[in-house]
Amino acid sequence: MQYLLALYADESGFTRMTPEQQQQGMAAYMAYTQALQTAGVFRGSNRLQSASSATTLRTTSGKTQVLDGPFIDSKEQLGGYYLIDVPNLDAALSWAGKCPGVGHGVVEVRAVWPMPNTTSQPATEEAVAAAR
Repeated sequence: MQYLLALYADESGFTRMTPEQQQQGMAAYMAYTQALQTAGVFRGSNRLQSASSATTLRTTSGKTQVLDGPFIDSKEQLGGYYLIDVPNLDAALSWAGKCPGVGHGVVEVRAVWPMPNTTSQPATEEAVAAAR
């Protein structure tokens, strides 16, 4: 079963760290990623741009509104994620507890609800045009 480990932290915390602390932090995440890969449970991961780069869409009274920035203003922002494939929630929680993000933020663990007959393929020109 796949689980998303959503990593939340105060994104300004990284800029307040010394270069040595930043290197140590990055090394910890690289080691964690390597451990997931070695265990065969790693399915994907990405770091996200700053929350200030977010754009939020919402439909109100039948009209879609486009808003700059994240919808929720909080001390912690979604900064990245890991997608893992493990047998059960206990295994997902075990891996989440080893994530460096637990030491300076929050790691939310959520089961992925698989969609039938979907594959991850590059977007075709038709798909891009349809999204416009």
